[in-house]
Order: sequence, then structure tokens, then C-alpha cells
Amino acid sequence: MLTTTLHEDLRQGVRQLCDRYPVSYWRELDGREAYPEAFVEAMTKAGHLGALIPEEYGGGGLGVTEASIILEEVNRSGGNAGVCHAQMYIMGTILRHGSDAQKREYLPKIAIGELRLQSFGVTEPDAGSDTLSISTSAVRKGDKYVVNGQKIWNSRTQYSDLMLLLVRTTPLSEVKRRTEGLSVLLVDLRQAVGHGLTIQPIKTMMTHFTNHLFFDDMEVPVENLIGQEGMGFRYILDGMNAERILIAAESIGDGDWFVEKATNYAKERVVFGRPIGQNQGVQFPIARAHVNLRAADLMRFRAAEMFDAGQPCGAEANMAKLLGSEASWEAANACVQTFGGFGFAREFDVERKFRETRLYQVAPISTNLILAFVGQNVLGMPRSY
Repeated sequence: MLTTTLHEDLRQGVRQLCDRYPVSYWRELDGREAYPEAFVEAMTKAGHLGALIPEEYGGGGLGVTEASIILEEVNRSGGNAGVCHAQMYIMGTILRHGSDAQKREYLPKIAIGELRLQSFGVTEPDAGSDTLSISTSAVRKGDKYVVNGQKIWNSRTQYSDLMLLLVRTTPLSEVKRRTEGLSVLLVDLRQAVGHGLTIQPIKTMMTHFTNHLFFDDMEVPVENLIGQEGMGFRYILDGMNAERILIAAESIGDGDWFVEKATNYAKERVVFGRPIGQNQGVQFPIARAHVNLRAADLMRFRAAEMFDAGQPCGAEANMAKLLGSEASWEAANACVQTFGGFGFAREFDVERKFRETRLYQVAPISTNLILAFVGQNVLGMPRSY
């Protein structure tokens, strides 16, 4: 992947923006479990969160390659792009499958930040990663869908105006194929909360603003159906590759932050009369983490290049996410080990980033499910699930 002037300009622009929100900003917010409102506003005004929206709808008209660079730089600066990254890719379902009226209504407002679409309702307590087994139902009654059920691990719902919601419009027992009967609804959270939708925050290891959602006869206008009824699973699937690639980039940004942090400390920290980085036991884990990050980086750019070219890239996107998340976790452990006890002190920010980067081996898809995908769909071995 050749670095272009656009890419360098993007990196410099994001770095300059992030300089206004140093690690102390993120540390203070993490301590209060507070949403980074000022940072999200700045990213929106700079056009970064509308990067993937076409220019005709007021967005940046950029590709996943460029979007991945933006998010990488946020995490590379010591920040956390996970607080707003979904604003980039969730809208892809509307862009690819929404009606012309829906695109004109929502995309320009999302691009300029008038509306936030950061919440994605798919996972359920009983279904987990088995998406086809979800049971949240939407029954059409006149010009409304009436929704009942639950969703879990929904991030940023209380900071969003809109949510994409995957529901079952035809019971599983009545479809010929399990992939049928699922639909996507665009929920206006400003109207839904307190009127059929209850948000219950979940305390987690990292500040990710995660929730358990309960739907009790929540009404959604029929015109908020995205695409065709019953085709929602396909709509959701074709947006997942972009998500995988962007998460890979965030992981790589984290990893590079850890490597730089550990390298600098290893040069400066003197024990027994010499820098600890002079010891191979300290030096080699950091160097290996750097090597693995560069390999993951190549796969990230390969997957993004294929995505932007309209080529099938499911394998590459999943492998990029796996390699990125594992390389960042390796770097995180090397960094903590290098800092020793200071790695657990909040003032150094290592423990915060350590918690944040651990998420990506579990979400938005676990490492084991990626390996199952590769084993079954790339290598042709028997299905394990």
C-alpha cells in the first residue's frame, strides 16, 4: 500500500485535532465514565465522522482505507475512537439499501452531526453470536411495526439520535431458510426512549457506554424499514467487513501507542546502572510486538484496498481484525511488563489503554469465530457451527 499525499494530510489533520485532547483528557473522562462530547463534536466538525458518506450527501466521499487511517490516528494519539467509530460505518446500511428518500433525509444530517447514528441493535442475551436465532420481533400493525424483545451490548445508545435495529418480522419457524425473515428498522431514539424502549446501562471493564435494551410494544413507522422486509440479514452482513477493517486499524493504533510508550520508558528507566531497554528480556518483546503490528498493518491495508475496489474481502477483513487485535494485545502486555508497577498506575495511561484494547479480541467478533470462518469458508473444512 503506497502512502499518498491525501493519507499523510489526513494523518496530520487528525493528529493536530487529537493534540487538543491529550491523554489527560481521556484519563479524566475515564475516571468519571463520561462521554467525550467535545472530542466527538470536534471530529464531526472536521468531517472525519462523515468520511464514508458520499459528497452528494455532504460527506467526505472517502473510502474505508482513509476512514481506517482516521481511526488509527485517534488511538495512536492515546485516545479511544471506539466512542464514535460507529458513526462512520453504520450509515452504510442506509447508503447501500435505503430508499432515495431515506438517504436524502438522513445522510446529510448524519454527515454534519445534526443527527447521530452510533447505535446498532443486533446481539441478544440468548442468541449471542448466533444472529439468526434472534427473537426480538416486529409485527406490522397498519402503518407501524410493534417491536418486542431485548438487545444487549449496545454501545452509545444514550448518546445517539438514531439506532439501526435488526428484528425478526417473520418467525423462524415459518421461514424456509434461517437467513430469511429478518429486517432492519431505523429507530428514532428521541421518540422511542420512554415510549416502549428502556435503556439499562451495563458497567464494563472499559468505558464503552454499553447497554441492555428492552422493547415493550415500541412503535416504529413502516417508512423506517430499510430495504425489503425479510432481507435484513444480508444488509447487516455486507457492512461487517468495513467494521472489521476499521477495528483492525484502531487496534494497530493502540499497538503503536504501546510500543512507543514502552520504547521510550525502556530507554529512560535506569536500574542497576543502565537503561532497562539494554536488556534483551525487555527489548525483544517490544520489538516482536512492533514486527507483528507491521504485519497486521499490511493485512489491514490489503483488506481496505479490496473493499474500496468492490471486491469480496470477507477473509481479508476478518484476518486483519484478528491480526490487529492480537498484535495490539501483545504490545499492551509488553508495555505493562516494561513499566512494571507503574504500568498499573492511572497517571501513565497504560492501564486504561490496556483495558480498552483487550475488547477487540471479543468484539465485534471473537477470535474463535474468525478462526471458524477461515477454517470453514477459506480452507473448506467441515462446519463447526
